[in-house]
Amino acid sequence: MANPREPLPITVPEDVDDALAQVAAEGPALAIAMRMIEGFDKHYRLFRESSAGAKNRFDSGDWPAVQQAVKERIHFFDARVHETVSRLGREFHADELAHRTWQQVKLEYIGLLTQHKQPELAETFFNSVSCKILHRTYFHNDFIFFRPAISVEYLESDPPAYRSYYPVWQSMADTFQQILVDFGWQQPYQDIGRDAQRIASSIEAHLGGWPQKETNLQIQVLHTAFYRNKAAYVIGKIVNGHQEFPFAIPVLHDAEGRLVPDTILLDAWRIGLLFSLNHAYFMVDMEVPSAYVQFLRSIMPWKSRAELYTMLGLQKQGKNHFYRDLMQHLRHSRDQFVIAPGIRGLVMEVFTLPSFPYVFKVIRDHIAPPKDTDRATVKSKYLLVKRHDRVGRMADTLEFSDVALPRERCSAELIDALKRTAPSLIEEEDDLVIIKHLYIERRMQPLNLFMDSATDEQVEHAVRDYGNAIRELALANIFPGDMMFKNFGITRYGRVVFYDYDEIEYMTDCIFRRIPEAPNPDFELSGETWYPVGKYDVFPEEFGAFLLSSPRIREAFLRYHSDLLTPEFWQDAQERIRAGQFDDFFPYPEAVRFQNAFGQDGRGAIQVALPEANAPRLGVDLRAAVERD
Repeated sequence: MANPREPLPITVPEDVDDALAQVAAEGPALAIAMRMIEGFDKHYRLFRESSAGAKNRFDSGDWPAVQQAVKERIHFFDARVHETVSRLGREFHADELAHRTWQQVKLEYIGLLTQHKQPELAETFFNSVSCKILHRTYFHNDFIFFRPAISVEYLESDPPAYRSYYPVWQSMADTFQQILVDFGWQQPYQDIGRDAQRIASSIEAHLGGWPQKETNLQIQVLHTAFYRNKAAYVIGKIVNGHQEFPFAIPVLHDAEGRLVPDTILLDAWRIGLLFSLNHAYFMVDMEVPSAYVQFLRSIMPWKSRAELYTMLGLQKQGKNHFYRDLMQHLRHSRDQFVIAPGIRGLVMEVFTLPSFPYVFKVIRDHIAPPKDTDRATVKSKYLLVKRHDRVGRMADTLEFSDVALPRERCSAELIDALKRTAPSLIEEEDDLVIIKHLYIERRMQPLNLFMDSATDEQVEHAVRDYGNAIRELALANIFPGDMMFKNFGITRYGRVVFYDYDEIEYMTDCIFRRIPEAPNPDFELSGETWYPVGKYDVFPEEFGAFLLSSPRIREAFLRYHSDLLTPEFWQDAQERIRAGQFDDFFPYPEAVRFQNAFGQDGRGAIQVALPEANAPRLGVDLRAAVERD
């Protein structure tokens, strides 16, 4: 079979379309496969161009362009899929082809992937195109890539996925200075010698002194920086004998635009939090993405390939891996899907599989008052979150269509609820329950359930972080809308995350008002408003009435966040956004930033911050904690 790096077994004209016409004359399968490869290659070329542009956007400090690029890149994959489906229909009448032809298309496609640098992504593209054309009954390995066909374990890229440096411990600062220089940023450093020494001192303090040098001592650094928001992250590991020490270095701009390494993260679990799906996806230019995923898994072995591909901006590949993981889990478990615990919502029917750390959300057919929305509007809100900077405070969602679940694994209560609340989205076929559209999110404990059984100290921490989450969302131009505690979850690390999006709005679309004084006391007692209320009007003074009924919650909230109950806070945030101010959101504690961890002269001994009270400890506890988060 032909592959894209060898001549086709025909005379190839200069015009690719003429070449495809000649191939099609001998049978459409190879021509269709070539057209599909062409569609994928166009997609990945555009994806890489956008990702490679992140370096220039970071260098120039063009933060509005950073946000715009993130929004645009989300749609690249679907645009190329629709484009390819349209061409196959127009050129080959693809929806009328015999089943044997489609099986042959897959075989020809495999042949075209033998020298490809992104075969796993190309297989996912094939699946997406095929699923737009074929009936769901053909969604199995004879027609699509339910199982991968091409190994990605030993794919090589040029340049290699990572660079290696061979220092001695005593020259560690010089080596890290060279590592930073090799990324080729055009902006000058504030003080690269000082910062390289800070990095070396931090590593030495973390290790408790330099260990004995082994013959293979080296520093491996991924070739491309990871760009997100206003930071560029250098990701790597130190290898010494049989030990490996991972690190991540966020590089920022100072007020004058000069580059400053802000800290070095040396705990694997803390590096793992950089890759939390509650954050926006990274921009990374990769010829061989599987090599980057393999390197990252050597640092964070508890992170699934689904999560890592997603965080690299390859969310369709992440969905593909996730679905395979779900199907594999179903083969090796026996529990049933059940309605999720907590207060039932008016918009979504939410269910879960207790042994699987995710929740599944289906939009109801009819959304009852006081909610004033519909399915199309809810879907648009979830798309808004997908495209927006989640600043570590909004859960990412995977969106699926036509998900077939074994009927025996669905509880009778769940099936009854789905048929009652979302009948248009539910089909039963043989022994399957097919859900036409759903969202899947990482499972968290609802904040209201957590606080019901929490100690006073835990409540204070949760309320404080709840308010911090609202502040950070506001500065990122997101107003949550419904701020009830049931719409927030709490992670293993005690971090509060928002996950109910049907009422979110851009901050700049809202009008934050103070409640006008009543004409007389009788109006206040009537329970009716005595003032006009527009669609986007928000009265922060009202938040306390439905949030602060518990005395201990009220006391903690007023101690830290009383200004959230005033329109002035929200109006000030709007002014910052409209003025084009883009705040820094640090996915690590202030205490570990170099400006706080070192003395005033910048070269003193590092002040190692104590771990947070809820940070994971060692060994098995660490791994289990991060897996749950």
